[in-house]
Formats: sequence, structure tokens, C-alpha cells
Amino acid sequence: MKCSIAKVVLVASTVMLSASPAHAEAPMATDDAGTLDKGVMKVEGVWSKDDQTRGGELLFGFGVIENLEVEAAVARAKDDDFKANVVGFGAKWVPYQNDTGWSLGVRFDFGRARVTERATGDTSTERDYALTGLASYRLENGQVLHLNLGAVRLKALGESETLGTWGIGYEVPLAERLQLTLETYGAEQSRPDKAIGLRYEVFDGFKISGAVGRGNDRSFGQVGFAWEF
Repeated sequence: MKCSIAKVVLVASTVMLSASPAHAEAPMATDDAGTLDKGVMKVEGVWSKDDQTRGGELLFGFGVIENLEVEAAVARAKDDDFKANVVGFGAKWVPYQNDTGWSLGVRFDFGRARVTERATGDTSTERDYALTGLASYRLENGQVLHLNLGAVRLKALGESETLGTWGIGYEVPLAERLQLTLETYGAEQSRPDKAIGLRYEVFDGFKISGAVGRGNDRSFGQVGFAWEF
């Protein structure tokens, strides 16, 4: 029995939520209009559960030049019927950055997921190409609003589909090293997902985080870390 394109997209897109670098620092899925400083690197790791799908991802980022960041990620996901291996690459360019007020930029991402059906061993490959506009508004009190608007093109089983994507996120400082994250995001042909999370900076450059959410008749959650050096 062949995998349906809907199932391939569902499984691969779940893990690609993290593996495709088009998302903000964990635990948020809505990206920020900001980049690593030139020469700075980062490592992020996330374990997630989305309904019956479980997986983990590891992402590496590097500030190549001023206002330009590149990223690469690997991930795995599985449920009772499928397992997926994913690689992703991304580039984020934010030429207009400010400590307060608006910052504006754009990013491009590519992802490749290899999905295997457990019962038959049949495999399928999905490729994702995404272009996303980024905007962040930073207040003097540390609160930040993030806005994303873009599109993703999915290719699987000889078929392709282009979907509009969007995201709205908000970060609220609760203490010197603790932040509350709130967001809603989604794509065409689906209802919005909503999530709430916490991010804590253990020491300079190293953070841990967690979030839970619900949308489209399912619950999801994740825990992770981010280290900049």
C-alpha cells in the first residue's frame, strides 16, 4: 500500500517543525527578525511529541557576516505507522535590526524528509522549500512581538502543493532570566495551532525551554536547549 501524500506531509511536516530551521529559538515556532553576530555559533536540541508522533532534532547555526545567519539541522520522528529522517538547511538575512522598535528581514529554507512505512517498508521522499518574511517589534521593557508571513512548497509522491504560512508570537520577561512565550501559527488548509512556553537562561548563552500547545484536534509539546558561543 502506497503512502498517501496527506500522510507523508503530516509526518514529515511534524518533524520539520523543528528540523526546518524556519522557527525561532525554542520553544517558539514563530521566528524572530534577528541574527547571530558575526562569528557566533549556536547549537539547539529539541525533543517533541505531536499527538502520536515523537521525535528529536539538532540544529547548528553560524553568523557568517553581519546580518546573515545560516543553519543546518537533522531530525528523526516516528509513530506507530511511520518513521522519518530529515535534514534541513536555512539562511536568514535581516538587514534592518534595532534594539527597540521594528526589525525586518527574510529567510529561505530547504528540507528533505525520508518517510518509511513500517508495515510494508515502502519509502517516500518529501522536499520542502519555504520563503518567510520576518518582522519583530521590541519594546524597552523587554517584551517582543514577532510576525511571520510566507509560503512553503511541498513535493511528495510526484505531487506538489504550495501553502501560505503565518505566525504571531510574543515574548514576555517574567524575571531577569525567565521568559514567557505565547504564539499562534498555521498554514492554509488547517486551523491555527496555539502554544505557551517558558525559556530560562541557566547561564550566559545557555537556555533551557519547554512548551505545550493544542490545535487541529491534537495536543503537542516539547522540551529543549539552546547554546550560543
